[in-house]
Amino acid sequence: MTQYKLRQAIKEDHDFLREMLYEAIYVPEGKARPSKDIIDRPEIAKYLSGWGRAGDIAFIAIDEDENPVGAVWTRLFDETNQTYGYINANTPVLSGMAVLPDDRGKGIGTLLLSEMINEVKKQGYSSMSLSVDPDNDARRLYEKYGFEKVGINGTSWDMVATLRENE
Repeated sequence: MTQYKLRQAIKEDHDFLREMLYEAIYVPEGKARPSKDIIDRPEIAKYLSGWGRAGDIAFIAIDEDENPVGAVWTRLFDETNQTYGYINANTPVLSGMAVLPDDRGKGIGTLLLSEMINEVKKQGYSSMSLSVDPDNDARRLYEKYGFEKVGINGTSWDMVATLRENE
């Protein structure tokens, strides 16, 4: 069985993060995937635009051959640059989390989310937010990690997890 490891992302991972941003787009069963240029739309591009700025955190999941197979990242937004899942300027937004199709169902998403929550706590944040379609299977994983619905933005739920030091 393949063992997966995580490493912190570096600026050179930008292209892979773009690929993961596309993979993170929820497509209901039976619907066609949108074209890849959807990630260039301003409301989606802002999740990676200017990657590497203060507050950006990312992890890359790699397989035994050091090939990237998944990613998770958060970034801070503010009142002038809000996005889906935005709560406030001191709450990192889970901006993307995805695993390559051939590597799904192997616990990689759980590994990525767990590591990100630990890192966000370690950096002193008391909460983390995200936006998810309520029909997306990932919603159950988020709920398992304490994310709770706090609002609706379009068809998606804004969710927040309160991060406690002792967890």
